[in-house]
Amino acid sequence: MTRISRKLRRWTSEVLDLPQDVLYDMPRLTLIGSKQLYIENHRGVIHFTPDRIVLALSQGQLEIRGNALVIRNILPDEVAVEGTILDIHMNGVEGNG
Repeated sequence: MTRISRKLRRWTSEVLDLPQDVLYDMPRLTLIGSKQLYIENHRGVIHFTPDRIVLALSQGQLEIRGNALVIRNILPDEVAVEGTILDIHMNGVEGNG
């Protein structure tokens, strides 16, 4: 990302008060206890078993490990996962900002 692009995004974020996930196309994760996980801004399911789910992100992947994992709801850019969530790991994601 160019220096001008970073400055423009930072200025836009400050002036318009937009959330970082919208500006940088980053995933937004909402974990409720260890039983429910909502992921916004995903790019699709790569792998799914009851103990491991891997989602594509705009940059990298999100790996969820647990027991009795199920995908409760899947929309074009949102996924709801339920089960016993033991670990969440992001692979290949670079920091922005």
